[in-house]
Amino acid sequence: MEGSGLNNEGEPEISFFIALLTAVRFLTIIPVSWKADRDEDHFGTSIIFFPLVGLIIGCLGSVLVLIANQFLPGTVVSFILLIYLAAISGFLHLDGVADSGDGLLSYRPAKQSLEIMKDSRVGAMGVIVIVFLLLGKYSALSSIPVAYLVSAALVLPVGGRLAILLTMTLFPYGRREGGLGGLFYSPMSRIGTYSGAGLLFLTAITIYGFLTALVLTGVVIGTVLLFGLFCMKRLGGVTGDTLGAVSELTEFCLAMVLCSTYLS
Repeated sequence: MEGSGLNNEGEPEISFFIALLTAVRFLTIIPVSWKADRDEDHFGTSIIFFPLVGLIIGCLGSVLVLIANQFLPGTVVSFILLIYLAAISGFLHLDGVADSGDGLLSYRPAKQSLEIMKDSRVGAMGVIVIVFLLLGKYSALSSIPVAYLVSAALVLPVGGRLAILLTMTLFPYGRREGGLGGLFYSPMSRIGTYSGAGLLFLTAITIYGFLTALVLTGVVIGTVLLFGLFCMKRLGGVTGDTLGAVSELTEFCLAMVLCSTYLS
């Protein structure tokens, strides 16, 4: 319609809202079906909402911690939070951890490692990495005083989703034949990284103060750089599996920093 400011998809606000829902559908098990048939058209744009979806996940996690804390001891609350953080994505990121562990730690040539990561079966290395990651994450979460576990539940998912964006901004996609992770690669990753870093820093500075917010942001950057460089060396790039793995690894590192914050 001439002069209405509409494009072929309708109002830009509606298009961005669909992209947000696409991000919600991909990153969570929240049952949102409206316009799901158009997800493929919005993969590239949806990534700018990844940190915001992380904040939504964090808000729900904080509410869960608040409720559980009324009835259960702190260690059990930490366990519930651990399960929630994994289950909210449909265990998608943990699947990426397992596949990444099998491929990256096989120390085979890049082509063979990528083939191993495509195999739906989980090998010994994948199991070992998942066990170590979950044990480490639980140890960190259970070491945070339960009164402060609410804020940790809020911050960790934001940092994990920011890590995905930062990885896509800094490192190329490693599968020449394409893959699920490659569908999300777009120039929007840089915009999403900047806005996501701002969201993480603003959230953290509100809760913890400037210095801790700076440290947490630095932890995300450092984790992405180290893991991304390792993926470049082993695979020549990153994949959808390693994007899921970097999210989980970043959450673990953030939890480690937060638990050390409360040591006397």
